[in-house]
Amino acid sequence: MTMKNALTVVAAVAAAMFSQATFAQASAPASRAEVKAETKAAVKAGATTPAGEAAPMEKSTAKSTKTRAERKAETLAARKDKKLAPAGEGAPAAAPATGPTAARVDVKADTKAAVKAGTTTPAGEGPGAPKK
Repeated sequence: MTMKNALTVVAAVAAAMFSQATFAQASAPASRAEVKAETKAAVKAGATTPAGEAAPMEKSTAKSTKTRAERKAETLAARKDKKLAPAGEGAPAAAPATGPTAARVDVKADTKAAVKAGTTTPAGEGPGAPKK
């Protein structure tokens, strides 16, 4: 029996070694210099996506009517009034956090009373528990 097992193992190892060649890449991967050149050409052509998860921005053909100083002044005023969108994906500002309505001591006392009365849900039997 051990000879049969040894032959099986040898055959499996040989198959694994020879099958590697079939899964190898057809061509060598691009060198670092080639990748950098491709990236530089894409940036120059405007084909890269800005950082983040947003879709590529479309090129605007309209010319701005404001000067740089006017835009900077508007941005400073918006920052002062806290009207700037957060950096990143332009998500709306988060709602202010609301604290707990009951003190920790009160919550602990209520939980202790519920356990003593037997009105708590046993572990693993709540609405989100997996079905048996």
